[in-house]
Amino acid sequence: MDGSNGGGGWFSPSPSRKSTGTAQGTRTEEGPIPAGPAANGHPIPDRPVPDAVGGQDEGGSPEAVLIRRTMAEIEPIADKVTSYFYALLFLQHPELRGLFPAAMDAQRDRLFKALLTAARHVDDADTLTTYLSHLGRGHRKYGTRPEHYPAVGECLIGALSRHATRSWSPETEAAWVGAYTAISQIMIDAAAEDELRAPAWWEAEVVAHEMRTADIAVVTVRPNHPYPFLAGQYAALETPWWPRVWRHYSFASAPRSDGLLSFHVKAVPAGWVSNALVHRARPGDVIRLGAPAGSMTVDHSTDNGLLCVGGGTGIAPIKALIEDVAEHGRRRPVQVFYGARRDHDLYDIDTMLRMQQSHPWLSVRPVVDDGPGGDLCGQLPDAVCQYGPWHTYDAYLSGPPAMIRRSVDTLVGIGIPSHRIRHDSIEELVGARN
Repeated sequence: MDGSNGGGGWFSPSPSRKSTGTAQGTRTEEGPIPAGPAANGHPIPDRPVPDAVGGQDEGGSPEAVLIRRTMAEIEPIADKVTSYFYALLFLQHPELRGLFPAAMDAQRDRLFKALLTAARHVDDADTLTTYLSHLGRGHRKYGTRPEHYPAVGECLIGALSRHATRSWSPETEAAWVGAYTAISQIMIDAAAEDELRAPAWWEAEVVAHEMRTADIAVVTVRPNHPYPFLAGQYAALETPWWPRVWRHYSFASAPRSDGLLSFHVKAVPAGWVSNALVHRARPGDVIRLGAPAGSMTVDHSTDNGLLCVGGGTGIAPIKALIEDVAEHGRRRPVQVFYGARRDHDLYDIDTMLRMQQSHPWLSVRPVVDDGPGGDLCGQLPDAVCQYGPWHTYDAYLSGPPAMIRRSVDTLVGIGIPSHRIRHDSIEELVGARN
């Protein structure tokens, strides 16, 4: 390693010590560009390095200023620094290679960018704790243990010190050591607390596999233990064909009395997990489920209506939200805009229309991008603008990342406050497409 990072004793957080929430002791897995920082209840995003830097050097503690200078310097060579980080990690700690997928290209930079994103928020104890607690819990499914953190910290410092030569100094090194020590401690504490409540993963047997189109399947599984979740949440899935490769999929129903879980999966080109689930999985196969996550859930303490915008397989969590509203027995208006590129891509429209017939408070409008069909044509956000007003509604968005970004901008533009717009993490949605 680049000699400046010293020995492993620097990064030795105790698994039993609790984070104090101070600036020095002040999540990532696959993580959006949210509508507002914490307004929609989502974790801080695993953003690309340029967004994390922001080009600002003033403000915050002296340690935070030093950290931002390092990040600004490595931004133009982020790929090179990331590659060096992993090369260093696997060379000096080959025992950790087994924690990562055999092929690293799909998630090569996630861990490194997560560390940089966390360091960016070192002065914001509440944000940092929320973000990293989610990460610490999520990393349990990879087999991450407290003793792994020092090695990662050493290699992080090694990669930064080698490539941030203009900004690096003993003071900068000390700032990064302090930041990483705080980061790792929060993650360790969160994982330890989560271990008392839930397993690192659940095994689930595929009990039904229904092809809806040539590339979309509804996959239903039975977990080996009770699996608590809320309508609108999602889970990471791992197939036996691609060990240690996890992708996020939303639950396509509210919790059921029989304990079964359903997912809508679209196979995409070069998508390892999606293609395995659509074209290879069959009843009797066993997959793994990570813990449920996400806060795109219904607030049952309000009578606000629900404006639901679902594109493609993004209709899955929308369907779950409708079931949740129905089970609570309150006649809240629910307006659904269900979009697809072509008519035949509205693979679940029959189910949605049957639900509309059963619930007078529910309205479903198909929206097709290309050509005539359904009630509306064009882009989903534009279709939503043709109706309304929406000032008494909470918005729920699910679908391709570009659709969500545009929908957020459109809804804010027509007066819906960002704190009433909920959606899944955009970066996680990108991961779910593979």
